[in-house]
Amino acid sequence: MASPRNQTAIVTGGARRIGAALVRALAADGWHVVIHCHQSRREADALASEIAAQGGDASVVAADLAAPAAADTIIAATTGAPPLGLLVNSASRFAYDRIEDFAVDDFDAHMAINLRAPALLTRAFAAAVPADATALVVNLLDAKLESLNPDYFTYTLSKIGLEGLTELVARAYAPRLRAAGIAPAVTLVSGPQSRENFDAVHGLNPLRRGVAVDEIVAALRFIIATPTFNAQTITLDGGQRLLGLPRDVAYMVDK
Repeated sequence: MASPRNQTAIVTGGARRIGAALVRALAADGWHVVIHCHQSRREADALASEIAAQGGDASVVAADLAAPAAADTIIAATTGAPPLGLLVNSASRFAYDRIEDFAVDDFDAHMAINLRAPALLTRAFAAAVPADATALVVNLLDAKLESLNPDYFTYTLSKIGLEGLTELVARAYAPRLRAAGIAPAVTLVSGPQSRENFDAVHGLNPLRRGVAVDEIVAALRFIIATPTFNAQTITLDGGQRLLGLPRDVAYMVDK
């Protein structure tokens, strides 16, 4: 890959939370960052302004990843920017259901946003990367894939699919594209979780320490800097999979 000083990175869901941390890190490293958002346009614009004030370079594109046309909208927003070098599929729908009661609409929404959108966007990204260049796709997965439990059923299925997509992309587009995953355990308060519940379960692993956003940023930087890291996933869970938890970690304490 060329120096990030003359390349563009796309981060879906880049306006808030983990996505915003990844955007800030990439901009600090010299990438032109395209911040994708859906309903968080105000936060995305504020983040782009923050990056510009610090001497970085960022732009914003709004698109609903549930819409098949979103991929083309996002790629079109890179027109006139430096050549594409990195796609981070960070955006994710996260809603609770079980196999016993999942709704068809919820199933389709998880698949559309968490799996179909990354597939369509990766295809469009690959077509837009210069023919004589190499690039990287990084998918944000979930540490629960190392030790499955039945909670968040359709969300989990979508992440299983995204893990498979990661390997298929690496196979289909080599040597022009690398593909890799980052699979963190619970890192921020998520979904219906309370702050008290998060504090109780964040370090529920053999190391007794929870995953920090900075560690996800470090994993992304490692993958970017390591040209032989391909078709693999970095799991950040403190060894939580060794516990064989029967349920999602949020349901393992009474808080």
